Amino acid sequence: MASFDTGAHAPKVRLHGAAAVPLLAVVLLAGCAPAGSVPVTPAPMTPAPTTPGPSLAGADLQSLIRTVSDDAARRSGVDASRVRVLEAGAVTWSDGSLGCPEPDRMYTQALVPGFRIRVEAGGQQFDYHAGARGTWRLCPAERARPPLPNGGRI
Repeated sequence: MASFDTGAHAPKVRLHGAAAVPLLAVVLLAGCAPAGSVPVTPAPMTPAPTTPGPSLAGADLQSLIRTVSDDAARRSGVDASRVRVLEAGAVTWSDGSLGCPEPDRMYTQALVPGFRIRVEAGGQQFDYHAGARGTWRLCPAERARPPLPNGGRI
């Protein structure tokens, strides 16, 4: 049984059993916030830039294909018209590394929409990973991680 003193001249209120617990919780929690406090909404986190390649604001797949084809042509020493697209599509990466984590780096732990583009140029294959905002990188085979199956949908 809980007993509450409601003031010097007021009668005591007595609550029995389970009825005392919720009332006590409300009274205690009401004292947690300072009087006149205003709830604070935290600012959204912006991931640190991790791109060796340039960013294409609001990139679409065709723009990315052109950009990474030019990069693959430059790296392999062939004309961009000779770069062949092996695979290109929208994917969901498991975190901010875009499926290409670097050792000793930390990444946002959230699903990241993006693209994967694999091309062949001059007898070499290149695997490019990109975010939906246009951030892209060439990912070496030893660091490449696959995107989530089914686009990350459950």
